[in-house]
Amino acid sequence: MEIRRYRSSDARGTAQLFYNTVHTVNGADYAPEQLNAWAPADMDIEKWNDSFKGRFALVAILNGELAGFGDIDEATGYLDRLYVNAGYTGRGIGTALCDRLERRAAGDVSVHASVTARPFFEKRGYAVIREQLVERRGILLKNYAMLKTKQSAD
Repeated sequence: MEIRRYRSSDARGTAQLFYNTVHTVNGADYAPEQLNAWAPADMDIEKWNDSFKGRFALVAILNGELAGFGDIDEATGYLDRLYVNAGYTGRGIGTALCDRLERRAAGDVSVHASVTARPFFEKRGYAVIREQLVERRGILLKNYAMLKTKQSAD
């Protein structure tokens, strides 16, 4: 597996991976209208690409295919996205990406984890700060504000 920095040329592939993963992996925890609000089919690729600017972003390539991606705001420690191709889950890709992203944080690391992702982050030492409802395109979705302190990482 190769892990490298995100490039603008990765925008379309990461957007497609995001859509496919949300609609496949998260389907057991969210209703179809929630999935469509979270990961719409009509994503603005330019806006998506711009959302990576100013963040430390990585992609994972396995067998010549985009296998996952993630990004973090190094100054605040906010881990915004971490997604793995549905066909590659359970192979350590999310762990490898998250390890590298967490190391880039100046301090504690926070994340807004989906119902589906919560156990992954709990195994990594994140604690639930609060359950919350977030609005996407007029639809409410449950997620969890979670925090991993530098102390719990040591």
